[in-house]
Amino acid sequence: MALGSNTPFYETPNHPFQGERIAEESGLVGTYGLKNKEELWRAESELRQYRREARTLIGSAGGDVGAAEREGREFLAKLQRIGVLGEEDSLDDVLALDVTDILERRLQTLVYRNGLANTTEQARQFITHGHITIEGQRVRVPSYTVTVTEEPTISFESASPLTDELHPERADQ
Repeated sequence: MALGSNTPFYETPNHPFQGERIAEESGLVGTYGLKNKEELWRAESELRQYRREARTLIGSAGGDVGAAEREGREFLAKLQRIGVLGEEDSLDDVLALDVTDILERRLQTLVYRNGLANTTEQARQFITHGHITIEGQRVRVPSYTVTVTEEPTISFESASPLTDELHPERADQ
């Protein structure tokens, strides 16, 4: 896919007017403080790609999960590095992943879960306004996927007024 093309990096639902799906999506958008459903659809598309890769690996190994895991060692290592899979998980576990597993690895969610913000919406604002750093580098993308090694280094930017623990916008510590 060429950069600058008008093709989105996600797939929209096949049946746009299903009440149950709409309600579930709205709940996830609210829970994770997403800007719109497009962000959710991107996470779902990412999950579909992971599942597709796992099915391809299992299929090319003739259903032998052990051989498929040896072939897909790099793929599994990537998913473990970003924290979607645990150290002992296998390709079968990739097929059992849920969209919430992807959403939990977003910078916005981790800033909120680590207590740097009171709400997911506030976490998004802190990130876009440049108050959050990872490994000392300012990150302004709420959907940034945080690796397991980067997670402990999430903090306020040193020049940010939010470093003052008495700042009124700071989360209750």
